[in-house]
Parts: sequence; structure tokens; C-alpha cells
Amino acid sequence: MRAILAFSAFALFSSVSYAQEPSPDGTWRDEFGTTIQFSLCGDGTQLCAVLIDVQGKSRTEGNVAFLNKQIMQADQNAENEWKGTVMFDGGEAESTITQVAADTIEIQGCRAVVLCQTLSFSRQPAA
Repeated sequence: MRAILAFSAFALFSSVSYAQEPSPDGTWRDEFGTTIQFSLCGDGTQLCAVLIDVQGKSRTEGNVAFLNKQIMQADQNAENEWKGTVMFDGGEAESTITQVAADTIEIQGCRAVVLCQTLSFSRQPAA
């Protein structure tokens, strides 16, 4: 009888699904239509980004030059947060990337410490 109870308890606890942290892997788009492909890279804690499309005010000659190229590799410094450098408009900006929800990532980029901008990206459905 104890063996049956022990097995039943084990089966019950092993079937419980545990919530997993949302992954940043995937395609993300901002309100202007600029699209980035994020993926975990390096040792699996770093975040890499490839610029897929650039639209709106961001569609400059400097940004178009980075289409289909890696524009960022950032190191994880907290849960769902990475810091690194992002290529932007022909130059570089220090950036913080934060996955604030399962389907929302915010990128804050700063040049010369005082010129900062935050962009919000939404996860796009898998093709």
C-alpha cells in the first residue's frame, strides 16, 4: 500500500509543469516596423541580435548598412537583462536590453551618456 501511495505522489509531482522564464529567442518588431532577430549565443547567457529590417525614422543610410548583420552581442547581467554595445546609425551605443514580459523587449541605447533612447519591441509569431 505504501508503495502505491509513494508511486502516486511521485506521478502527481512529476506531472506538474513548472513555469519557465520566457526566452528572448525569436523575431521582434518595434512600432515603426524595424525587425530584429534575437538569439542566445556564446555560452548561452549572452544575447545576440541581427537586424532584419529597418523602417521609419531609423531607416538611415547608416542603419541600412547593417541589414542582415549582427548588430549586438550583450552579456547577461541580471535575469532577463543584458548589457552591451549596439551598432546604430553608423556608430555604436551602449545598450541595456530588458525582456520586460514574455512578448516585450525594451532596448535602451545611450551615446555620450546623455543621449539616450528606449525602444520597445514586440515578439512576432513564428513563420
